[in-house]
Amino acid sequence: MTDQTGPCGAAENLIVPVGRWPLPRLGEVARSADLLGFFVWRDVKTRYSQTVFGVGWAVIQPITTMLVFWVVFGRLIGVESYGVPYPLFCLAGLVVWNLFSQGMTNAAGSVVAHQNQITKIYFPRLIIPLAAIGVVLVDFLIGLALLLCLLLWEGVSVGPQILFAPLFVIMAAAVATGVGAALGALNVLYRDIRHLVGFLAQIWLFATPVAYPANLIPEKWQWLAGFNPMAGIVEGFRWTVLGTPLPSPALLGLSLATSVVVLVGGIVLFSAIEDKFADLI
Repeated sequence: MTDQTGPCGAAENLIVPVGRWPLPRLGEVARSADLLGFFVWRDVKTRYSQTVFGVGWAVIQPITTMLVFWVVFGRLIGVESYGVPYPLFCLAGLVVWNLFSQGMTNAAGSVVAHQNQITKIYFPRLIIPLAAIGVVLVDFLIGLALLLCLLLWEGVSVGPQILFAPLFVIMAAAVATGVGAALGALNVLYRDIRHLVGFLAQIWLFATPVAYPANLIPEKWQWLAGFNPMAGIVEGFRWTVLGTPLPSPALLGLSLATSVVVLVGGIVLFSAIEDKFADLI
């Protein structure tokens, strides 16, 4: 649907038929930025309203997971952490991992959760998973502030490579958007997708060097790890914050390329199914 000006200067909406694999309507999404912001703000308030700890949950969750990994991997197994205190090593990975994991999970269930709006009014459907990612960005900023406070507490200085941190944050959000949008669209067709999301997140976590460094992966399999986009993202973000060794160009390059493929593929799949949402949901 595109906006045009009629013969009398009045605004008109022109509905254009789409092909089998329609292109994403990014122009509509850009024009609906205010609606996207409203959805994000509404969901943030809903997320923390009538809760005991409020935004404290954004701190409790990564801290609890960090403590579990510290006991299991740091103490019992003795995983090395590039000479950095293991709690910091683990938390740096968890902060960016949670951005992806929670964003993917929220986006996967977001379309079905907005079925009342979808069946009543028209708006760019892609706004729904994007808003789900936007909510998780708030949690990410809180977790990042916690990480920086712990760095100051431990006396760990941050180098100039911190300027590259936004690149890895954008990549993590892109992967979450692509996977979450695809799962969100498929969840409309097959409601048992929601059972797959939690299992997928758990398997993906242990396939990503969050609790362990990437150099534990045998060298001959390093290239294969790059097809997991979060491998290069986690290691790269950890480098920007802690100054750990920079991931190999092969790992970074494959992670970047895979991130783009996942983002584009997820949005295209979402766009191919979104016109059926109102009928199927």
